[in-house]
Amino acid sequence: MSRRQPSLRLAVVGALGHRDLPSRATLRRWVALALDADAQLCLAFVDTRTGRRLNREFRARDYATNVLTFVYQRRPAVADIVLSMPVVRREAREQAKTLRAHLAHLIVHGVLHAQGYDHEGQRDAKRMHSRECRILARLRIADPYR
Repeated sequence: MSRRQPSLRLAVVGALGHRDLPSRATLRRWVALALDADAQLCLAFVDTRTGRRLNREFRARDYATNVLTFVYQRRPAVADIVLSMPVVRREAREQAKTLRAHLAHLIVHGVLHAQGYDHEGQRDAKRMHSRECRILARLRIADPYR
């Protein structure tokens, strides 16, 4: 007996300003691969200033980070996943990764956070990283933690 594919309502915001993003269908596929259950998610692609402001307001950290996940509900998962594209691009260059591979990893990472995965404790981090690596392997993307 096969398991039902989780339903997904996905909004994509800010993609028009970033010509180097994959297609909406590709973004949707990456999100769907990381889903354990039904979800309503928004991927928001923002600039450094917006990423920094959100990180400062909601996490008390005064810098733009690569991805922030704002969870409003767990089941079904309802969340905004905010990606600061200048930071994502810079990290990809610094880590000698393709933008596509790094972006896929961060989106999967954000979707897992939206479903309750975390990496605060060692055991939780191992569980989350293991799940990320299995998903990324299906996309033929190498372990991002090596």
